[in-house]
Amino acid sequence: MSYVIGVDLGTSAVKVLLVDREGKVRAEASKSYPLFHERSGWSEQRPEDWVEGTIGALRELTATAGVRPEEIEGLSFSGQMHGLVLLDEANRPVRNAILWNDTRTTAECREIERTLGDKLLGIARNPALEGFTLPKILWVRKHEPDTFAKAKRFVLPKDYVRYRLTGEIRMDYSDAAGTLLLDVANKRWSPEILAAFGLPESFCPPLVESHDHVGGLLPEIAEKTGLAAGTKVFAGGADNACGAIGAGILSPGLTMCSIGTSGVILTYEQSRDTDYAGKVHFFNHGKADAFYAMGVTLAAGYSLSWFKQTFAPNESFADFLRGVGDVKPGSGGLLFTPYLVGERTPHADSVIRASFIGADGSHTRDHFARAVMEGITFSLNESIAIFRGTGKTINRVISIGGGAQNPVWLQMQADIFDATVVSLENEQGPGLGAAMLAAYGCGWFDSLDACAAKFVKHAASYEPNPEAVEAYRGLFDIYREVYAQTRPLNQKLAAYRG
Repeated sequence: MSYVIGVDLGTSAVKVLLVDREGKVRAEASKSYPLFHERSGWSEQRPEDWVEGTIGALRELTATAGVRPEEIEGLSFSGQMHGLVLLDEANRPVRNAILWNDTRTTAECREIERTLGDKLLGIARNPALEGFTLPKILWVRKHEPDTFAKAKRFVLPKDYVRYRLTGEIRMDYSDAAGTLLLDVANKRWSPEILAAFGLPESFCPPLVESHDHVGGLLPEIAEKTGLAAGTKVFAGGADNACGAIGAGILSPGLTMCSIGTSGVILTYEQSRDTDYAGKVHFFNHGKADAFYAMGVTLAAGYSLSWFKQTFAPNESFADFLRGVGDVKPGSGGLLFTPYLVGERTPHADSVIRASFIGADGSHTRDHFARAVMEGITFSLNESIAIFRGTGKTINRVISIGGGAQNPVWLQMQADIFDATVVSLENEQGPGLGAAMLAAYGCGWFDSLDACAAKFVKHAASYEPNPEAVEAYRGLFDIYREVYAQTRPLNQKLAAYRG
């Protein structure tokens, strides 16, 4: 029997999956690591924690899976996007990594806009937002000049882990597309953007396809993990690209909803010329010579986790959400906007914060919990509205992540999106996508599409309920008014935040 491993380097933990030739997950393991919020809007991690977590998870996997090391042919990665890891001449991190959900770089975003103007969207295909990598680079150069002087190159989170496992530095196109330094259509580092900010091309890693073989496990890593020395390692991709691969979003007409810490609505794009004018992100796919467009809710699953941790820290999620299905759509006139850490789509706003609107004495905790779930889904529906506004048909959505684990939430997605929502039998999100890249790289299949036909299995489907669709249509219109009504208040309140 042959196996591959998918390594999913997330924001709160790394998860590793052992997958066989039938696409079945035979074993899994995970290790968590801390997240540091030194100031409001700051979000950092220690790169060494990722490495230790990944090695520990692989060691646990091999110790418990009951397979011989030589049966594991290869591994690949999915990684949290945008995070800045600055390396010195010896490829050692010069500071903590600044993560995707860090919002300190508003001034740098405005600098990028002033410097590049319309050229930015023409080249990078995305606007300057705080989450992206280039603003982080400029922030460190401005605020920590001594630290930046030590930096000779940058990588993204999974690329640093892969370097430590193989000794080779590379970056795939799907992750590079989220840096604001890539010429997305032409698949190269942009000489114009680099020159505009005085960055040499040597500051950027060599570019590869997500399924490319980039080296073998170093002997010392093999010994620590229980894997065979030289086990093939493939580049991997951005978490959203890998999530799309793991959900089978590999051809035109397919759309995915992913609710993790953040939330994503992602739709496959074949043409590099598709233009959303920066309203949603446009990135290179993990499938070669393909693209995807996506909208992002920064605090999707995080909003529900925050609410539970704040008001029911000692309950399981199952108990916490048990009564949500008994509350009618609309939560009794209670609305929630999931702007806990700012927002991305359609409001690129690092200052806006979350609100409950319409609370009265009749509302119970179940009303509030359902309102949080509805608010997250309304936010995701704003991206679907953008796609539909350009003429794209969205009538079938593959749902993955935390939102796909709860039947009430799946039905809610169908009703708010007004589309058939499909869950997966073997829903493993980006980790499965990473394993599929390894399987394709190892030659098990002649294409990712063929791999998906074997690995991706649909489960239950949820059809929109006409009455709920109508109710949510009106509520969605009200929801869309809340941002403009609360924005000036949040701007005033920003001075009082820690």
